[in-house]
Amino acid sequence: MVIIEAKIHTMEGEDFSRGFLRTEGKKIGEIGDMAQYRPKEGEQVLDAGGTELYPGFVDAHSHIGMFEDGIGFEGEDGNEDTDPLTPHLRAVDAVNPMERSFEEALDGGVTTVVTGPGSANPIGGQLCAMKTQGCWMEEMVISPCVGVKFALGENPKSAYNAKAQTPSTRMATAALIREQLEKTRKYMEQLEDAEADEDCDEPEYDAKCEALIPLLKREVKAHFHAHRADDIFTAVRLAREFDLDYVLVHCTEGHLIAKQLSSLGAKVLVGPLIGTRSKPELRNAAMENPGILDKAGVMLGICTDHPEVPQQYLALSAALAAAEGLDRQRALEAITILPAKICGLEERVGSLKPGKDADFLLFDKNPFEVGAKPVHVFVEGQQVR
Repeated sequence: MVIIEAKIHTMEGEDFSRGFLRTEGKKIGEIGDMAQYRPKEGEQVLDAGGTELYPGFVDAHSHIGMFEDGIGFEGEDGNEDTDPLTPHLRAVDAVNPMERSFEEALDGGVTTVVTGPGSANPIGGQLCAMKTQGCWMEEMVISPCVGVKFALGENPKSAYNAKAQTPSTRMATAALIREQLEKTRKYMEQLEDAEADEDCDEPEYDAKCEALIPLLKREVKAHFHAHRADDIFTAVRLAREFDLDYVLVHCTEGHLIAKQLSSLGAKVLVGPLIGTRSKPELRNAAMENPGILDKAGVMLGICTDHPEVPQQYLALSAALAAAEGLDRQRALEAITILPAKICGLEERVGSLKPGKDADFLLFDKNPFEVGAKPVHVFVEGQQVR
């Protein structure tokens, strides 16, 4: 089909005040100015009437489908807090794609999410990237593992101190992570030795080490939950020790160390922005955080941390950041192309250009207005709203 007479925001550096977008199956086939538009016989045409067209929104840190809405323990599948080290756990085995929050995500224009384990464990498991439309994970998943979840600070301390089990300090949290990564490094060396020399035996199979091999090979990223500045720098320290490609998640005190994060080339996912300072490590939370980080030159995405902030309020979170100093265009990029780049998904989602997934939204008002919802939502070329 083809959308005509739309004001198109591509997030690729070139917008069209009167543009068209043509889909070819699940992909974008053509995009351009109306002067270039040539109708094709038999294709479905949607006249946007001057409404604004944006890429589908991307939330790069969510727990959607892992902690089901309004159920309680029966729907809580995000924290296996019986073992502090669980890198082999996979979000794809826990997400319930029929959970109602996916419908609400689409209502808010969120078409792609990265979802996965919570932050009870120092190493929580594997994060997956997925579309919010569908009922079967195999058809919704973009990547079953875009990263491994790590957690620093109060959450793992609280989860295991209550059990009188390690870790109950920040030292122990970092030590457990370091021990498991070093164990994986030696496991990799033994596998390589066995492959190179038939006289060397392979190590006994270890599911945890196997899960972390792609991380040490920099094939996937380490996503570090860290709020406080010292925890943020611990994440950087660990990443440097093991040469990890890393992402800083939450980065609540990032505005206090913005210059240092910029010099490190750090990539951050900021959020949730809407909420109270519910624990000591959030005492310096500030809505100005994204704007300060952006001005310092830090690449950032904005996230909801659903269910901390409901999934449909991703655009509202960006709007509030824009009201407190984040450039408006950058705020749009922070819920589209930037989180896609941070998570390595930019070849498929986050912007509008030929060859990328045909995920896009039509708004008849500013998407940053309170209560704004897309009038049409397309996922992989299919109209779902």
